[in-house]
Amino acid sequence: MAKTHYACVECGYRTPKPLGRCPSCGAWGSFQEVAPFPHSPTRAARGKPQAEPTALLSLSQVDEAEDRRFSSGLAEVDRVLGGGFVPGEVVLLGGEPGVGKSTLLLEMAKRMPQRVYYLAGEESPAQIKLRAKRLGMEDLLLLRETRLEPLLALLEAAPPEVLFVDSVQTLEAGGSPGSLVAVREATGAFVRFAKASGTAVVLVSHVTKEGVVAGPKSVEHAVDATLYLETAGVYRVLRSAKNRFGPVGELGVFRMEEEGLVEVKNPSEAFLLERPLGVPGSAIALALAGERALALEVQALAAKTPFPAPRRVVQGLDPRRVDMVLAVLERRLGLPLGNLDVYVNLAGGLRVLDPGLDLAVALAVYSAVVGRPLPPDLALVGEVGLLGEVRSVVGLERRLREGERAGFARFLHPGNTRALGEAVEQYLG
Repeated sequence: MAKTHYACVECGYRTPKPLGRCPSCGAWGSFQEVAPFPHSPTRAARGKPQAEPTALLSLSQVDEAEDRRFSSGLAEVDRVLGGGFVPGEVVLLGGEPGVGKSTLLLEMAKRMPQRVYYLAGEESPAQIKLRAKRLGMEDLLLLRETRLEPLLALLEAAPPEVLFVDSVQTLEAGGSPGSLVAVREATGAFVRFAKASGTAVVLVSHVTKEGVVAGPKSVEHAVDATLYLETAGVYRVLRSAKNRFGPVGELGVFRMEEEGLVEVKNPSEAFLLERPLGVPGSAIALALAGERALALEVQALAAKTPFPAPRRVVQGLDPRRVDMVLAVLERRLGLPLGNLDVYVNLAGGLRVLDPGLDLAVALAVYSAVVGRPLPPDLALVGEVGLLGEVRSVVGLERRLREGERAGFARFLHPGNTRALGEAVEQYLG
């Protein structure tokens, strides 16, 4: 007869007897009795015929889900997903509290013609109705069951085309809601349900103080796409961190209005709306975020430092690349930065890690130090190498088209300049 075992509801650690403190995760009083481990098959059982293995499947017999994509109802969400939802896709949506995750789900549910179920684990039906009324929604099918097994039985009896789970941390699945075990088990169950039924599932997840999805890393491996909804000044940015059916790093931009989240059709115009003209330290960069080209303002400020070691403060850009560009300016162009604090900011609150921003960073810093502004109709794109050369970048034609659409007349890029010194001499010399 099999002995009773105990498992930690926080991390899943198993032991033959209950412990006061879990040796794996350190939780106190977290052990609960679980079903005994299954016996290893006996010799007699090993001799019995086993179940038939799953039949092999030819790839040519598989239907292409890409041809059956359907829209989320929001063009910015479709852009980030790579063209819309794929049947059977599981999407993990993370973001800070209050950033607008639930509002985004309701905005999609309002516009989608498909049958949508909304699992409300964090709010009461009255609260959701109040928000839906503000968004102009007339009806929505709500689920209130947070126990995993009854919930799956309900879904399998009448599967929807789209399922929104808000949030996965509220489900009871083999452990207390929000524990590592519960999140992992619930995510795995929804992935299996989505693949079997063809239902597109969106799982809302909390984030940690580091800004990453809470729970075990296996959750992100299990889902098809991981999206983050972030705050960028007065805007909300939807960013793809993982996507099996589309580009990674793609951006969708929204603005939080009284009536809900409103799509920003022209992000370049929005982020350049408050750009000052004729001020030293400002440069326009043509950046690439996923497949989307954007015209963004890079700002730089240089001030004499009161400290023994000058400070380097970077917002919205890769600090290591900015440090490299500063070293090139000092070493190759002789720009004195040894006694200056340097501040570099990507205006608007966005965070873009694109080597094509190097040239704009270099000229913005040079402009700030010498006190001479760049022409207001000039846009920059290019990677800066350690030898002071301007190197080619991905999607140059796409970037230049975005610059023309944003109203810029002059462009500095690897096609018309090959050295950083030439670019500085031409516009700041």
